[in-house]
Parts: sequence; structure tokens; C-alpha cells
Amino acid sequence: MNTLHPYHRPLGSTGLSVSPLGLGTVKIGRNQGVKYPSGFELPDDQQIRELLALSRELGINLLDTAPAYGISEQRLGPLLVGQRQDWVLCSKVGEEFADGESWFDFSATHTRQSVERSLQRLHTDYLDLVLVHSNGDDLNVLAEEAYPTLQQLKQEGLIRAFGFSGKTVAGGLRALEQGDCAMVTWNLREQTERPVLDFALSHNKGILVKKALASGHICLQGEDPISAGFELVFSHPAVSSAIIGTINPVHLTQNVATAARILERSNKHND
Repeated sequence: MNTLHPYHRPLGSTGLSVSPLGLGTVKIGRNQGVKYPSGFELPDDQQIRELLALSRELGINLLDTAPAYGISEQRLGPLLVGQRQDWVLCSKVGEEFADGESWFDFSATHTRQSVERSLQRLHTDYLDLVLVHSNGDDLNVLAEEAYPTLQQLKQEGLIRAFGFSGKTVAGGLRALEQGDCAMVTWNLREQTERPVLDFALSHNKGILVKKALASGHICLQGEDPISAGFELVFSHPAVSSAIIGTINPVHLTQNVATAARILERSNKHND
């Protein structure tokens, strides 16, 4: 079986080591108002348990969740009991979701409450990484209280690292100047955030890639779009991990096999 075990890499200077693919968990908590090409039912607990076990077997150690992912955190928490040491847990602050609607709050009070709530939901006393979920107005978001509050929470030991999931080059650069990590869009359709990756590489900051396969839309084009997509994602040495949001065990296994093949070839080329 192709696995990602040999290919874990540092997330910038955070001290965290992450698998090249992380498991995105929006689909275990929310199926309203999401931008996937086709609809889906939320999996049951047994399906999630099996997906987590498969992920570990395939060498995935990064779990990406958020309050904006509906009931994702609440569902993950009980299923992760006894496994905390096996996972790098990434959650978010800033965006809330309920009754089919999203809204944003970047205040210090809400940021702290959000992190404390995530700790409770995930049955843990620390989060490895917390990102600010931007509303797209990146520079103004970074001028609010969320980022300094995360810095404080890091000093208190409630989180190990913090960063920003934004939508602009300016936001990504500012976020990396002040924080540990940026989550950027980087795929065959969208490469405008490359300067953020370049900055991260030269300053030893972490990069997580979202929408590596364009939320599934990339799979509707070309002969082998997943290979081509991962070739691009891992062609930039700043990339620590790409988050893949699937609840399909076959797709997950295929994605890992493809990534492992590309990484093995890349390693041989670099030796």
C-alpha cells in the first residue's frame, strides 16, 4: 500500500510535523451552503471512525476542522478519545455557522471563547494549530483582535501555533510576518498566492494548501487531473501539507497513492 509515512515534513518553525495530505472534515459536519460539485449525505459515526482509522493507516496525521464546518468538531471529539497523540489538530476562529448561515466575529472575546469551545468539543487541552477564518477582507481582519489573541493563547499553551486562512496575497504576507502559518489556495486554476509561498519558504513559515483539487471541480477536467494537481501543489518546497476534504475511502486511498508516487519520484530526483 502506498502511504505517506516516510514523507511527513515540518510545518515551518512550529515544531509540528505533518503529513503531506491532511484530512479536511467539512463533509462530516456540514452539507448546506458548500461549494462542491455534487450534494452528499453526512456520514454516520461508524463511517467517520473507519475514515479516521484509514487515514492513520495511510500515514495522515493532520486533521483540519472549524466551527464553520457545522458539527464537525462535536462529532470528531468523542471519536478521537485515546488518539490525541496520533493527530495534529487544526481548527479555526472567526467564522461561525448555524441554521444554514455563516457570520464572522474577530473580537478578542469571541476568539478566546471559540478556542475554549473547540478544546471542549475536541476533548483536548491544547490545539496544535488555530487559523483565523477570513471573510475575504484580509488586511482589516488582521487589524482586528483575533490575531493578537491567538498569540496570547499560544503563550498560555492552549495552542501550539497560529496562522491565517485568507484569500489575498497581501493578507497572506501580513499573516506570515506576525504568525506561524498561512493556508492558501494553490491549484491548477488558481496560483495568484505564489508570493505567499515564496515568503514562507524564505522565512521558514508553514504553508497549508486549501482547494488543492479546486473543491473537486478539478476532477472534472483533463486526463489525470489529480496527478497534475498534486504535481503542482508539491512542486513548491514551501508547501507542508494539502488539505483534502473527502468522506470517500476509495478517493482518499487513491489521493494518498498519487501523492506518495509524486513525492517518491521527487525525492529520487533530488537525491
